[in-house]
Amino acid sequence: MNGVLRLSALARVLTSCALARVLKPCALAVLLMPCAVSAETVTGPARLIDGDTMEIRGRVVRLHGIDAPETGQTCRDGTGRIYRCGEDAEKALRHLTDGSRVTCSGDEEDQYGRLIAVCRAGDTDLSREMVRKGWAVAFRRFSDDYLEEELDAAKAVRGIWRGGFTRPVEHRAYLWEEAASARPDRCPIKGNISVRTGERIYHAPWSRWYSRTRINEAKGERWFCSEAEAVEAGWRAPFR
Repeated sequence: MNGVLRLSALARVLTSCALARVLKPCALAVLLMPCAVSAETVTGPARLIDGDTMEIRGRVVRLHGIDAPETGQTCRDGTGRIYRCGEDAEKALRHLTDGSRVTCSGDEEDQYGRLIAVCRAGDTDLSREMVRKGWAVAFRRFSDDYLEEELDAAKAVRGIWRGGFTRPVEHRAYLWEEAASARPDRCPIKGNISVRTGERIYHAPWSRWYSRTRINEAKGERWFCSEAEAVEAGWRAPFR
C-alpha cells in the first residue's frame, strides 16, 4: 500500500511538471516549484538574455536562487531619478562573464524548461556576486541561499538598493495582468518573426521591446498564453 501511495505522489509531481509547460501563468500558482531532472553541467561562453538568464551552447540557464530586474524595468536612484536598472543588471552580469568560460551545474528545470543552475566564471559564483553587488535579489520563493548577500547589499546601498525599486517578481506580475487584461483571450505574449533573420522571438510584457512589437498573424506571427507555450512552439526569448 505504501508503495502505491509513493507512486501516486510521484505521478502527481510529474503531471504538475508537464502541466506547467502549457498552463497560463495565472493557473500556475501552485505549480511553480522547479521540476527535478537528471544532473546536468554545461560549459562555454555565455550569451546573455537578461540579468539572471543566459544561453550556453544552446541550453538556456536560469541562475539559481536569484531574481534580477527585467531588461525593460526601471528603478529610482537615491535622488529620485529614474534609470534603467534592468539594463544595468544585465551589464553587471556581462561584466562578470565577458571573456570567461562559464560552467553551470543543476538538476532542476523551471516551468519554461530552463536549467536552474549554480553558474561560475572561474571561482566566482555568479548568483552570489550579482546579489552581493546589488543587481539582483534573493529569490526567496525558491531559495534562501543568498539572503545574507542581499542584506549586505542593502546595508551598503549597492546597486538597486541605492534608491527605490519593485521586486522583479512583483514587476512581472503587474505587467502581465495589465497586458493580459487588454486581450480577449488573456494571452499577452507576442510571438514575433524577425524581418532581418527570420528567427522566431517572443516578447513577454516586461520585455524592453514589448510595446514596439506588432503582431501580424497573416505572416505567421502569433500570441501566446505563456512563455512555456512559446518555447514549445519554437520561439525563443530575445538575446541582449
